[in-house]
Amino acid sequence: MNKILFGDCRALMKQMIEEGLKAQTCVTSPPYFGLRDYGVDGQLGLENTVDEYVQNMVEVFRLVRELLHEDGTLWLNLGDSYAGSGRGMTRTGLNDGKNPKTKGLVLPKQNAAQSNLKPKDLIGIPWKVAFALQADGWYLRQDIIWHKPNPMPESITDRCTKAHEYIFLFSKSRRYYFDHVAIKEPVAESSIKRLSQNLDQQHGSTRAVMKHNGPMKAVYSRSSRDSFKRKNSKRAAVIPNQAYGTHRSERSESEYDLLTRNKRSVWQVSTKPYKGAHFATFPMDLIEPCVLAGSRVNDVVFDPFMGSGTTAAVALMHNRNYLGCELNPQYYELQQERFEKVLKERAA
Repeated sequence: MNKILFGDCRALMKQMIEEGLKAQTCVTSPPYFGLRDYGVDGQLGLENTVDEYVQNMVEVFRLVRELLHEDGTLWLNLGDSYAGSGRGMTRTGLNDGKNPKTKGLVLPKQNAAQSNLKPKDLIGIPWKVAFALQADGWYLRQDIIWHKPNPMPESITDRCTKAHEYIFLFSKSRRYYFDHVAIKEPVAESSIKRLSQNLDQQHGSTRAVMKHNGPMKAVYSRSSRDSFKRKNSKRAAVIPNQAYGTHRSERSESEYDLLTRNKRSVWQVSTKPYKGAHFATFPMDLIEPCVLAGSRVNDVVFDPFMGSGTTAAVALMHNRNYLGCELNPQYYELQQERFEKVLKERAA
């Protein structure tokens, strides 16, 4: 597998589908609406209206869904935009071509009126796309917040500086592959300390007003047996000779994992420039949990907007295969350079 095809991803995906290619998960970040002109004919993100952009995203990910296995997933990163201010600079960071410092780097101001938006409106692109994909048949499973500790500075005084983006988890089917163990995160030290104490050692926390039966304490048992047992319980046993009816005997005894917990839905990941990439790249630390949870070793990870090859690099790093599309052929050398570096590090 391990290949990237250059051209319009929609035409390339149709070709892949005809060839019978399949992927387990898709991790991608499409061009954001109205953010930047990459200088390539046929690029997405330059649509005249929000509705046109959303419809194009629906068409792209309809093909992605067809490429995925029945238990496959889609991890979609999208940033938001603001409607044009009408003062030479749009709130997306676009300009009207009059500023010599930014001329040629960004698009002319979009006509917000065509999308019934007022100047300075937050467009809500991520959720518009998410709901459109949901309506098109995807299962919208979760919104994940990508918190950026080092956000792009903004010269604004009437709102907060934007320091987050969204990653949406979609699935093709109701039941899908998701390895939650592979992306467990460390438990806070305070939680480990509290849960390792017995009830007598815990100080507890203050109860609500009018409660007089002592401070609240964490309930924890090292064994799953009788974990819901209460003294003087009036509950009838559901199994003969079982005192409290709370433990199924066929379950094996297991030590509770004190050190890790299920990954939370706010991911703090700093943006990092990559040498040779003209624009901001997908951080590898952001993609890694998606690849680990969404695929097994030797599975295929797909990205229809491969760019500098970050998704493929993370896939290689974790012994997965990659498949992708990219409109701009100028990325080829940069991609190969990254892949060679990853393979050398993996072999070391």
